[in-house]
Amino acid sequence: MLRHTRQRIKGGLLATVGFILSPLSWWNDLLVNVPLAYAFATVVALLVHGSFVPALVVGYWLTNVLGFVLLQQGTTSVVTGKNEPYTRKRLTRDLLLSVGYTVLILVLVEAGVLTFPEGVLP
Repeated sequence: MLRHTRQRIKGGLLATVGFILSPLSWWNDLLVNVPLAYAFATVVALLVHGSFVPALVVGYWLTNVLGFVLLQQGTTSVVTGKNEPYTRKRLTRDLLLSVGYTVLILVLVEAGVLTFPEGVLP
C-alpha cells in the first residue's frame, strides 16, 4: 500500500511538471516553453555561431515532448499506481503535436518577435 501511495505521489509530481511543460494550457508557451527554448538557443548560439533559430526550434521541441512524456508517465502512475513503459506510438503522437506548435514558433521568429539578443556577443 505504501509503495502504491509513493508511486502515485511521484506520478502526481511528474504529471504536474509535465502539464506545465506541455502545450496543453494557453499560458505555458508564453511563460514556460518559449523562455526555456530561448535560453537554450541563446546558450547554444554562444557556442555555435549562427545556430540560434535551429536551437530555438530544438529547445522548443524538447520542452514540449518532455512535457508530454512526463504528463503521460505521471498520469499513468497516479491512476494505476504502476510505472508503465513509454511506447513508440505515444512518442510519435507527442512528436507530431510538437511539430505543430513549432510551426507557430517559426512564424514568430520570421515575424521578428523572437530574435537573438543584441549586445550579447562582443
